[in-house]
Amino acid sequence: RCAGRVEVQHDGRWGTVCDDDWGLPDAAVVCRQLGCGAALAAPPGAWFGEGSGPIWLNGLRCRGTEERLVLCRHRGWRPHVCAHEEDASAVCSGGLQRPSPGGPAVRLVGAMGRCAGRLEIFHAGRWGTVCDDLWGLPDAAVVCRQLGCG
Repeated sequence: RCAGRVEVQHDGRWGTVCDDDWGLPDAAVVCRQLGCGAALAAPPGAWFGEGSGPIWLNGLRCRGTEERLVLCRHRGWRPHVCAHEEDASAVCSGGLQRPSPGGPAVRLVGAMGRCAGRLEIFHAGRWGTVCDDLWGLPDAAVVCRQLGCG
């Protein structure tokens, strides 16, 4: 639920958002609204597949601080002339905010999805990067298991 095509409901119907002017601030609002942590990426071009139905929003201009997508500036609620091959997407960090019981919290940032990226660990109240000295495949396997990534 924390990565995928962005869809909104208007007048009782679900539709998509066009990726014209779509960027990380827009994805950040989507991630916040869903309770999915920070935005990691705002992929264009129907990255998660094309939707169907109306394309409700186009030209979104979020500052990134809004609580909900509908509070961002846009070109109005109506079906827009935009193809579904331009459906906007968002990739969120997944909402991990503090250490889990039984060990330190870890997360992967800076790539597509929660199962790829640069490793960070939560220690002393903040996130930090892990040095790669002596890092190997067995270490990566532990992180993948801890994150439920296989």
